[in-house]
Amino acid sequence: MSLSAKRIRPGFTLACALCAVGFSGFWGPAEAKPGQPALVITNDPLPPDLHSRVYNRPSVAPVIGPDAIAGPGYYDNLETIVGRKVEQLRGELFGLQGDVSSLSETLAALEQRSEAAAVQYYADIGTISTQLQTGTTPGNPRLIQRLAQAQSSLEGLANNLARLNEVAVESSRLASLANFLLEAVRASYNLSGAVEEDHVRLAELEDAINNTIVVIDRVLNNVNDDISRTAAYLSTERSNLRTLSLAITEGDLYGKSLSNRPFSGISPASFTPDELRMAMPTSPRPLVKIRFNRPAVQYEQPVYIAVSEALERYPAARFELVAVHPTGANAAQIAIESTKARRNAEKVLRTLTQMGLPLERIDLSYTPSPDAQSNEVHIYIR
Repeated sequence: MSLSAKRIRPGFTLACALCAVGFSGFWGPAEAKPGQPALVITNDPLPPDLHSRVYNRPSVAPVIGPDAIAGPGYYDNLETIVGRKVEQLRGELFGLQGDVSSLSETLAALEQRSEAAAVQYYADIGTISTQLQTGTTPGNPRLIQRLAQAQSSLEGLANNLARLNEVAVESSRLASLANFLLEAVRASYNLSGAVEEDHVRLAELEDAINNTIVVIDRVLNNVNDDISRTAAYLSTERSNLRTLSLAITEGDLYGKSLSNRPFSGISPASFTPDELRMAMPTSPRPLVKIRFNRPAVQYEQPVYIAVSEALERYPAARFELVAVHPTGANAAQIAIESTKARRNAEKVLRTLTQMGLPLERIDLSYTPSPDAQSNEVHIYIR
């Protein structure tokens, strides 16, 4: 029977039609046997692999929920260049903090040794003064022994003073290193290729470095106070010991050295009021204005020149150091700026004392100023 004579029931599949459109196989016989028709009609379903190639089923898009955007799947552990930089800076900060801790312990130990030496010194001096007051023999060996112990205590303080100077130098080095790390962290914010977690860690690292800088500044202030106090103490007590040695030799109490009372036995000055006004400024005059509007302000050389010229013209002048901070912000920002201004003033004070200006000739104060655009330190001459 010919193809045109066959009737194809509904639901049947024509296998040869599939061959005509390019499919290489069908589910009838692979080839017609002799005496069998080449056309095979069947109602069996298509094989799954053939069905998937013939009919395109609808693709199901993945469902994107909040967890896919802000969940654990998004914030996976991804190593970045900035992340490696953070780890490097964190390691350097840990090393810096260890050095600061060791330096603080060294300073505390030196202060304890200085205190013990001062206690021993005054115990010896008190014994000598008491015995001289009640009466003793000239050149009393007991008092000479006490005097030798007192001198040994002063030498211990002098050795501590040398160590304090070393601590001050090391503190300055650590302060420079801390400021370098702070600038490196702030520069890392601009590096490309960071993820959100990197900037969070940078912020934490920046705060930790700022806290470390505060500790270093405190150590610097303490060690400079100790240096100034110990140096003045040694100068005074060495003069007192010379006088006390003479008193032991004579067996009589003289009192403190005259070098510690320079104005006790002099006559009044013969200057007229007009001449005296010419020798001193009539009112506080501005000498130096330092604006801390950038990280590293090189103010040491101009301050040294200005103070030197002022002392040449007014040898007995006093200086007033004023920390000035701006006021155009909220209360919290004003408090922060005030703290920064005082910290800068302490740096200038340390510079002046290191230049040799006596601490007792410097007065400190602070004031807000609506005209100031940044933290400033003003030096006035009186």
